[in-house]
Amino acid sequence: MILEFVFYRVTTGSEDPPRLFVTPILFFLSKLRPARYGGYNLYVMQIQELGEFGVIDLLCRTVVQQRSGPNHGADFSFKLTVDNGDDTAAWQTGNATELFTTDTVVEGIHFTRETTPWLDLGWKCIASNVSDIAAMGGLPMYALVTLGLPPETEVGDLEQLYQGMMEISNKHGVAIVGGDMVRSPIVFITVALTGIHADNPMLRSTARPGDQVAVTGYLGGSGGGLRLMLGAGSDSILSREISEEAAEYLRSCHRRPQPAVAEGRTLSSSGVTTAMDVSDGLADDLSKLCRSSGLSARIFAEQVPVHPLLKQAFPDEYLDLALGGGEDYLLLFTAPPEVMARVMPQLPEGAAVVGQILDGDAGKVSVVDSDGSERPGSGAGWDHFR
Repeated sequence: MILEFVFYRVTTGSEDPPRLFVTPILFFLSKLRPARYGGYNLYVMQIQELGEFGVIDLLCRTVVQQRSGPNHGADFSFKLTVDNGDDTAAWQTGNATELFTTDTVVEGIHFTRETTPWLDLGWKCIASNVSDIAAMGGLPMYALVTLGLPPETEVGDLEQLYQGMMEISNKHGVAIVGGDMVRSPIVFITVALTGIHADNPMLRSTARPGDQVAVTGYLGGSGGGLRLMLGAGSDSILSREISEEAAEYLRSCHRRPQPAVAEGRTLSSSGVTTAMDVSDGLADDLSKLCRSSGLSARIFAEQVPVHPLLKQAFPDEYLDLALGGGEDYLLLFTAPPEVMARVMPQLPEGAAVVGQILDGDAGKVSVVDSDGSERPGSGAGWDHFR
């Protein structure tokens, strides 16, 4: 407290530091860790203590704040319509808006060769990027693919990888136009994808109090598929007598997600202005949307759409999988009730209104259970550093 008081007084001349200033410094100091360097005691913060999205916030601020002067992109920044922090970046070109996104998958973090065949890995690498374009209401166009491969990778596996990429690329009109390749001890794949939108893309930052929250399909299937494959030999999974129909559905949800490009176009053309894709779990992704909009939200557990085959396979866990499983790659969006009433009949089976946007602490999401009890909703989704 003394240190933060002195720092505040030196920098502002005030002897009464407000709590708004004090709290972040207390948080920062609480996260410092001792380290030795050149005989001196230093205190450092590790990225695992910020978490993935704290790191993203830090980097976004750094990039935006330092984009100044004619040699640092400022002369181009006026053309940007969507900057750091959304599903894609976007800029105006003539009468259209160009979209640009990128995503990376790493062996042992996002997939294992035991659970994900090369063919499906190729599909999924493109799918995650196409989903980002879909979240803006755009159409995907051109892809660059960077590969990190061990030298012992079999040629047939590489062919299967690209066959999977081409299957989904052909489905969505994507052209793979180049890339890069490096030697690596593990497999990693980075895809960069462009897209286009004829008008204004949907954003994370435009939700309003009173908006309803909805999704374009069933949730939790991918998380259920992963859990099924990882626990395939465990007594807890084997004892459930999961039907082959349910097992195949869940495996397909995880290995071959279907980006909601058509649904994104429908939302955008119907007056929806706020959307993002569900890649890290409904609750955490809704929290990110709320942080961008400076609002909070409530999810009604009974309204979360879950496929009957997921309920059959995981009767006690399906809601947790729907809220925090991640990698469903459908769309989460908000809209006023009158817009929602117009758009929902146009969406496929499984689409549902699941909650509402509220005034309140930015990013706070709660889940209301069937008995009316309320519990925190965010924090169960994927975070690379925790």
